[in-house]
Amino acid sequence: MENSQSKSYAEAGVDITAGYKAVELMKRHIAKTVTSGVCSDVGGFGGLFELDTAGMERPVLVSGTDGVGTKLKIAFLLDKHDTVGIDCVAMCVNDIICSGAKPLFFLDYIACGKNVPEKIADIVKGVAEGCVQSGAALIGGETAEMPGFYPVDEYDLAGFSVGVVDKKNIIDNKTMREGDIIIALPSSGVHSNGFSLVRKIFDVENSDIKSPLPELGGKSIGDTLLTPTKIYVKPVLALLNEVKVKGISHITGGGFYENIPRSIPDGLGAKIQKKDIRILPIFDLLSKRGNISEHDMFNTYNMGVGMSIVVSEKDAQKSLEILKANGEDAYIIGEIVKSDKKVEIC
Repeated sequence: MENSQSKSYAEAGVDITAGYKAVELMKRHIAKTVTSGVCSDVGGFGGLFELDTAGMERPVLVSGTDGVGTKLKIAFLLDKHDTVGIDCVAMCVNDIICSGAKPLFFLDYIACGKNVPEKIADIVKGVAEGCVQSGAALIGGETAEMPGFYPVDEYDLAGFSVGVVDKKNIIDNKTMREGDIIIALPSSGVHSNGFSLVRKIFDVENSDIKSPLPELGGKSIGDTLLTPTKIYVKPVLALLNEVKVKGISHITGGGFYENIPRSIPDGLGAKIQKKDIRILPIFDLLSKRGNISEHDMFNTYNMGVGMSIVVSEKDAQKSLEILKANGEDAYIIGEIVKSDKKVEIC
């Protein structure tokens, strides 16, 4: 922008012009996410979105916010920054869909030690891809250059999303019954949780994480860990259009034991068959190298199940068919039982 330069601010470590360049570079990525509700361009003081409530009796807004966490350390080590934005979006929109809400828009926040426009644009490229995958519009964000607070080559990334659902269609657990079926949606890997333990086990800062390993099908530890979190919005929305879903759990930090109970009412529990869980190789490697107990693994990681869905037994087969038709290789891992134990892995 004309005359928008500050020599004094630059000497303190903040380059205003770099911020302007970053915005210009990211615009083409943001353009891919525009939906019919977007009412503003990037660069304003607020992101505007027109809410279409046609066909809804009582629209309810559902919000979610999260960050990528210390998974970012893997991105720093590999100098690869165009996928962590997908993780950021996924951690928000996957939470929103658990209520049955359709994500509408997303905003990101990037704080960095030094604003390198090309790197910031790469980060936003990933955010935009996550928005495309979830059908949300990227309507705004903030990049904060904070020298002395963050190292010059590091950053933090967080986001915020809003969705909408008709109140009568909000997913709660009021109709959940003994005999209902638990369906698993496969994860793409570790997703974005438990990375402090991951980094400790693999000693990522001091060991080779770039060489291929046979245990990981020829992929490296670094590439495997950086695999983006899967976004489940579109397949789940397709399911909700045809089946009465009784509960959804996004399996994040806290694994099975913390997240699955959040969608189950008192007096009922999830009885899960361990033999039916398709555990990914990365979790076997983590358990072996870290000497982590089975309980702690299931209490920390998704173990290959990124989301669980509860439906009635009569709807189970139809649900599997719908999910598979929408790209999810869904499968049954257990059932709802009368129990004081919220989760039992047999």
